[in-house]
Amino acid sequence: MEPKVTEATEDVLAREIAVEQTHVDRVYTELSKAVDRAQLVHAEGMSRGQTDRRGTGDPRDEELAGLFERDALVFSASRRTAALQHQHEGLVFGRLDLDHGVPDREPDREVRYVGRLGVRDDDYEPLVIDWRAPAAAPFYRATPVDPQGVLRRRVLRCQGELVIGIEDDLMVAEAPEDLVVVGDGALIAALTRSRGQRMRDIVATIQQHQDEAIRAAARGVTEITGGPGTGKTVVALHRAAYLLYADRRRFESGGVLVVGPSAAYTAYIERVLPGLGEDSVVLRSVGDLVGGITATRNDPPGAAALKGSLAIRRVLGRLAREPIPGAPDLLRVFVAGHAIRLERAALARVRRAVLRHHQRNNSFATALRELGEAAWAQVREGEKDEFLDKFEDSTDVEAFAREWWRPVDPREVLLWLADPDTADRLAGDLLGKESAGILAASLQTALETGTWSVADVALVDDLAARLGPMVDLPSEERGFYEIEELEDASQYGTAALRVGLDRDESISAAPSTDGAGQRISADPRERLLSGRVTAADEYAHVLVDEAQDLSPMQWRMLGRRGRWASWTVVGDAAQSSWPDMEESLAAREEAFGSSVRRSFHMSTNYRNAREIFAYAEALIRQYVPDADIPDAVRDTGVEPVELAVEADGASVAAATGEALARLTEEVAGSIAVIAPQRWWSDLGEVTGRHDGRVVLIDPLSSKGLEWDATVVVDPEAIIAESPGGPRVLYVVLTRAAHRMTVLQVR
Repeated sequence: MEPKVTEATEDVLAREIAVEQTHVDRVYTELSKAVDRAQLVHAEGMSRGQTDRRGTGDPRDEELAGLFERDALVFSASRRTAALQHQHEGLVFGRLDLDHGVPDREPDREVRYVGRLGVRDDDYEPLVIDWRAPAAAPFYRATPVDPQGVLRRRVLRCQGELVIGIEDDLMVAEAPEDLVVVGDGALIAALTRSRGQRMRDIVATIQQHQDEAIRAAARGVTEITGGPGTGKTVVALHRAAYLLYADRRRFESGGVLVVGPSAAYTAYIERVLPGLGEDSVVLRSVGDLVGGITATRNDPPGAAALKGSLAIRRVLGRLAREPIPGAPDLLRVFVAGHAIRLERAALARVRRAVLRHHQRNNSFATALRELGEAAWAQVREGEKDEFLDKFEDSTDVEAFAREWWRPVDPREVLLWLADPDTADRLAGDLLGKESAGILAASLQTALETGTWSVADVALVDDLAARLGPMVDLPSEERGFYEIEELEDASQYGTAALRVGLDRDESISAAPSTDGAGQRISADPRERLLSGRVTAADEYAHVLVDEAQDLSPMQWRMLGRRGRWASWTVVGDAAQSSWPDMEESLAAREEAFGSSVRRSFHMSTNYRNAREIFAYAEALIRQYVPDADIPDAVRDTGVEPVELAVEADGASVAAATGEALARLTEEVAGSIAVIAPQRWWSDLGEVTGRHDGRVVLIDPLSSKGLEWDATVVVDPEAIIAESPGGPRVLYVVLTRAAHRMTVLQVR
C-alpha cells in the first residue's frame, strides 16, 4: 500500500504545481507587457527635445522644455524597467486562500497571490499583491490561533519562471473537502536549504512576530533584539523595504542608511533590498561611513578601546586647536611704514581668539583680521581702519597667513598624533603616558601601511565636525605675466613634468590606478590623504546592525547622520565586541535623543542546528550567565567535531585541510574557515582549493554572516586577539547552520 500512497501524493503535488504554474505564467505575461510599456515610454522620452536647428546660439524655451520632458521620461522609464527586472526571479512566492463568509453559511472564498511587487491585468484586476501592502499582511500574521480569515497559506518555490515546489500551512482545524494541503510547512522547508555567499531574503517565510517588527510605526527608535540566528538582520532589512513602500516620499527623498560591522557584511546583504524592490538604500560598513576614507583594518584591542572611548574627545579638542607642524611661528612685516613683529605667544593668542567662536577651516578672513588687530596694538598711530586695510592688503601678510592658517584636512590633523612627543603632550595627562604611546604607535602603523583602521574613521569624523569642511582659500592676485603653478599635474594624466628633458626622455609617466581609474600613490601618507573628506550626509532613517559592537565614538558618528531620523537598531549584548557597554549605551541614547522607543524580541534560532548551538551556549554561559539564549528549532543528529592540533603552521594547515575535505562531502553549500590573524599565512593555500565554496575570514568580519559549515581555528587565540574576548568567540561558534569543526590548538 505504501508505494500507492506515495504515487498518489506525487500526482496530487504535480496537479497543484500545474495549477500554480498556470497563474505564474499569466503573471509573467503581464510583466512582459509592463516592460514593453516602460520601453515605449523610454523611446518616447528620447524623441523629446530634438530640434532641426543647425545653427549655434542659446536654445529656445520650447527646446528647454522638451529636454526636461525627455530627461524626466527617460529616468522614470529606466527606473521602472530596472525595478521590473530586479523582481523577475521568484516574483510570485505566496498564495492565500481566504473565507470571508459567516460560520454555518455559504463560504465566501478569495484567492490572493503575494509577490515582490504588485501586478495587475489589462482590466486592472490584481494578479499579485505586493508583499508590503496591507492586503498581504495575513500571509505573515495568520496563525491557527488567529487565522484572520485564512484557510490555507501556500509558499511557492520557483526557479526563474518555473514553479518547482509548494509548501502549505493549514490555518483551520480541518481543511474543506476541496482544499488540498501539501508538504511539511514552508518554514521548515526553508530552514533546510543550503546557504549561499549572499544573504537570501525571507519574504516568503516571515513569521508573525517578525512581521510585527517589520510593519511597526516608522517614527522613533525600533529596537530588534535576540540571540544568534533569530533573523534579526533580515527582519530589519525587510523593515527598511516596508518603510520605503509605506512612506516613499519621506524615506526615498530623505534617504535610508544601512550600517553594518564590516565590508564582508555589506557584500553579504547587498542582494536583499534590491531583491525586495528597493535600490535607493545606502549600504555602509562602519569603516566606510565618512566620505573620503575607507577602512577595513582593525586595531589591536588596546588601541581600539582608546580610540572608541569618549575620553579621546578631549584629546581631539586639543588637537584641533594645535598650530600646524612646520608652519611659520613668527610674523615680521612692514606695513604703512611700521615694523610689525608677532612672535609665537602673540600668534597663540590670536589662534585662541579665532577658535573661540569659529571653526578653523571657515575662519581665514577672521584670522587675518585678528592678526591685524594684534599688529595695530603695536602701532596705535594714525587711522586704525586705514592701517588695517593696508595690513590685509599686504602680500607679505597674505603669504604668511596662507601658511599659518591654511585649511587642514581632518585626516592630516589626526596623523599629527603619530609623533610620540605630540601624543604625549596632548594625551599623556588625559589618558596616561602608556596610552598616549599606544595611540601614537597605532597611527604610526597607519603611516607605515597606508591604511586607516576602522576606529580611526570616527576620530576623523569628530575632527571634521570641529574643523569645518575643507575650503579653498581666496585666489591670490597674480601679475599679468605670472604663470600659474600647475599644482596637480596628475589630473591631466601626467605624473611628472620637468623642464629641459632630453629628446629620448619620457615626458610623462602614467600613474598606477585602481579599478575605478583613481590614481594610487606608492607613498603610504599620500594614500591616507587621497581625495577629500566630505560633509556628513543626513538621512530620514538609519538602520544599525550589530549595534552592540559600536563604540561610543562610533555612535556619535552615526548620530551626526541621524539627527532627524527614525531608527531601526539590531543587536544582542552577549555578542558584543565592545568592552564598556555602559559608556556605549549612554552614547547611543544621546544619538537617539528624545525619540519614542519600542522593542521587539526574537526568541527562535532558525539558523543553527540544535547540536551546534548547544556547543556555543555552553561557552557563553561561562562568561555571560544571563545571555539571551534563543530556542534552536532544528536537529541534524550531528554533533560538532572538536580536534586537538599542534601549535605550528603545518599542523594547523593540515588539520584544516582534512576538515574541509570532510565538510565539502557533507554539505552542498558554503563553508567558512574562521581563524585569528596568526594563522592566516598558513591557511591561504588550503582554503583556496574548493572552487569558491570556501572563504577564509577573521572573527570580527564574520559578524552577521552565516554558512552551511564552519571550521573554527584556535578558539583561545580568537579570545586573546578580539576586544570582546569570549563574546566574539560566541559569535564565531554560531555562524554554521549544519556542521561545525573546532580545532583546539595546543
